Amino acid sequence: MSYKYVYLFSEGNGSMRELLGGKGANLAEMTNLGMPVPQGFTVTTEACTKYYEDGRQINAEIEAEIYEYLAKMEQICGKKFGDVKNPLLVSVRSGARASMPGMMDTILNLGLNDTVVEGLAELTGNPRFAYDSYRRFIQMFSDVVMEVPKKNFEVIIDELKEKKGVKLDTELDVNDMKELVKLFKAYYKEQKGVDFPTEPKEQLLEAVKAVFRSWDNPRAIVYRRMNDIPSSWGTAVNVQSMVFGNMGDDSGTGVAFTRNPSTGEKKLYGEFLMNAQGEDVVAGIRTPQSIDQLREVMPAVYDQFAKIAQTLEDHYRDMQDMEFTIEKGKLYMLQTRNGKRTAAAALKIAVDLVEEKMLTKEEAILKVEPKQLDSLLHPQFDAAALKKATPIAKGLPASPGAACGKVYFTAEEAVAAAEAGNKVVLVRLETSPEDIEGMYASQGILTVRGGMTSHAAVVARGMGTCCVAGCGEIVMHEEEKYFEVAGKTIREGDYISIDGSTGNIYGEAIDTVEAGISGDFETFMNWADEIRTLKVRTNADTPHDAEIAYKFGAEGIGLTRTEHMFFDADRIPAMREMIVSDTLEQRQKALAKLLPMQRSDFEGIFKAMHGYGVTIRFLDPPLHEFLPHTKEDIEALAKEMGMTYDKLKEKIDSLHEFNPMLGHRGCRLAVTFPEIAEMQTRAVIEAAINVNKEGMNVVPEIMIPLVGDVKELAFVKNIVTTTADSIIKEAGVELKYMVGTMIEVPRAAVTADEIAKEAEFFSFGTNDLTQMGYGFSRDDAGKFLGDYYDKKIFESDPFAKLDQDGIGKLVKMAVELGRKTRPDIKLGICGEHGGDPSTVEFCHNIGLTYVSCSPFRVPIARLAAAQAKVKEGK
Repeated sequence: MSYKYVYLFSEGNGSMRELLGGKGANLAEMTNLGMPVPQGFTVTTEACTKYYEDGRQINAEIEAEIYEYLAKMEQICGKKFGDVKNPLLVSVRSGARASMPGMMDTILNLGLNDTVVEGLAELTGNPRFAYDSYRRFIQMFSDVVMEVPKKNFEVIIDELKEKKGVKLDTELDVNDMKELVKLFKAYYKEQKGVDFPTEPKEQLLEAVKAVFRSWDNPRAIVYRRMNDIPSSWGTAVNVQSMVFGNMGDDSGTGVAFTRNPSTGEKKLYGEFLMNAQGEDVVAGIRTPQSIDQLREVMPAVYDQFAKIAQTLEDHYRDMQDMEFTIEKGKLYMLQTRNGKRTAAAALKIAVDLVEEKMLTKEEAILKVEPKQLDSLLHPQFDAAALKKATPIAKGLPASPGAACGKVYFTAEEAVAAAEAGNKVVLVRLETSPEDIEGMYASQGILTVRGGMTSHAAVVARGMGTCCVAGCGEIVMHEEEKYFEVAGKTIREGDYISIDGSTGNIYGEAIDTVEAGISGDFETFMNWADEIRTLKVRTNADTPHDAEIAYKFGAEGIGLTRTEHMFFDADRIPAMREMIVSDTLEQRQKALAKLLPMQRSDFEGIFKAMHGYGVTIRFLDPPLHEFLPHTKEDIEALAKEMGMTYDKLKEKIDSLHEFNPMLGHRGCRLAVTFPEIAEMQTRAVIEAAINVNKEGMNVVPEIMIPLVGDVKELAFVKNIVTTTADSIIKEAGVELKYMVGTMIEVPRAAVTADEIAKEAEFFSFGTNDLTQMGYGFSRDDAGKFLGDYYDKKIFESDPFAKLDQDGIGKLVKMAVELGRKTRPDIKLGICGEHGGDPSTVEFCHNIGLTYVSCSPFRVPIARLAAAQAKVKEGK
């Protein structure tokens, strides 16, 4: 059976995204809508998969099919590939099914050589245009296909401009362009040892291979991992007949959005350049004009474009991001896609589209990426501090939010500084796709060049990272690691603050304040809450964290780690005293000091949660974590305890564990030292009684960690219920409480039906379950996970996104077994996975009661839970 790997635009449609990629499906859809699309064909994502299966080769069948469709394209366009008299030139662009702006490669003006360029010059009567197109093609083809960096060609252009005494590329004349072609080809030969390829069909095939290769380049891999895009999807390749924006002052090119991607305002938003090609706008080499100015430059074209933009938005029922070219006064549409937008814009657009009756609430809920909400939950500048600060410069407000950090000039240095615990602002002349990891590690991004649609702006908006672009006042000294602006010198490691909502840049650190939920955000989250069935709790160890989470919509606490309450300076001495005690009496004396501290913490947390459920995990880490390790600290503690140094050192050494992850911790501590569980039970129960006297109705949930055998749980549960019941009886009150366990040991998941006989609830500790399930430690996995990504063993970090095929199976098994024994068992998840959207969807699908996550991820989980419900309905 023969297989179809290539489709004309006229053969496809918008629903064929998986096969044609996003760009190809949308080009087909625009063609079907009768829009002015330069025609061409799409090589499918399946051809890409085949290319990798065949050892990075395009097989003879696919090659023949590409040439067959090239001939069909020649007929449609009335031009011939490689012909001198009437040449067809093409662009070759990637198009994955998920939008990956700036991650993949593009080649324009393909099909030119020394004879075709002469024909093009004669045909158009515009030799400068012909040679300009040729030098651009050599530069792009060398960069994308042959890996000769584009910037090396920029150096050649700059040298020629200096020699000629001109500033702009547009000031170079036809002879300069011919000279550049010569210099470029000579440089190519010097680098590669062979002449630049002149056969157009060979150029085309090499370009298609290069796009397939770019699916697997380092920046695309990083982007995929950040955005949960499987490597198996592959990319399609779109071969489209060229239209030229660089033919003179009646030609141009631009990028526009149907609504403002920063604010969501319903108004055409974008930029264009006359006498330019596409990459000039995006690369930010020349400063573009606003789309509104097109109305004055070419009123008829502007009206036609505005009408097409409205048609596309109505058709896709979403904000569109469009690329267009004007050739000799005629408009062509090169692509449309659902536009990347900031979180604030995403919410405004979703709410507006519901009000405009274009979408239902359920459809609108799917239009916002849960992870995007993160940017709205993070700090803004403190208004008072901002008032006192004076900007040293202003750029374009490309992606909103506030960022303050130390300046670094390369992606590598930004990553290293962030890993060392610094807040970073990445400052670049212009960002390129290779900078993706540095951008991800930074609080904010500042660029000297580039507009609102430059690479930095688009990628930062997608990540929810603050960005100020195109600050031309900055004089960069990248090699020397400093920049100058307004008479000030800012060096690597100096603090600056940038405001992505105004474009202001400050030469100092400015305090930031926490964000809140109101306006469109509140409306949208209320819809999410109406739709979802999965509850969302938070992980919180202090009343302060609990209050933040409550403000962000948490419906209780799924995890309070009691050990975090013992590390404060005023508490750790009593904790250490308890650990080094030799007798039960000494231990009880120390625990008596800790009791009031724990009790008051629990009271604060219960109050902060306003009567919602609170799950309190008993002491989990090994005891040695609380003890000092340096000689000075041990001497100081010995003195404080009235012990000799040697005796204390001996005690600390005896507590040392070879593998603390699998050692004396969790419920094992309560088995050895029942008095610890007694003290913690007393603190929880007394706190609940005290707040309930104030009119609350708290039902505490006591969680025993690290259980692997039902007998362990039965033993510790007996301590809890005996202690709790006697306190309740003594107080003469009624108080309901629950005792459950954390399922984090694989054996507990496998024997969950037995454990459910004792446990009234399960909470899945997926961090430990992942560590024990895989057999590697979260702290040490960083040493080798990079190799696993490079060698395609893993696609994502199993500690960031739940491994649904393996660890997920353990969770699902425990859910089914637990429910068999105890049909009304309460089921939750409290590992860091609880805030990951794909994990939230998994938890909804297997029927958990709630997910629990850190306070700032609560809105993300609320939205992900609503999306899971909508998708289930589909």
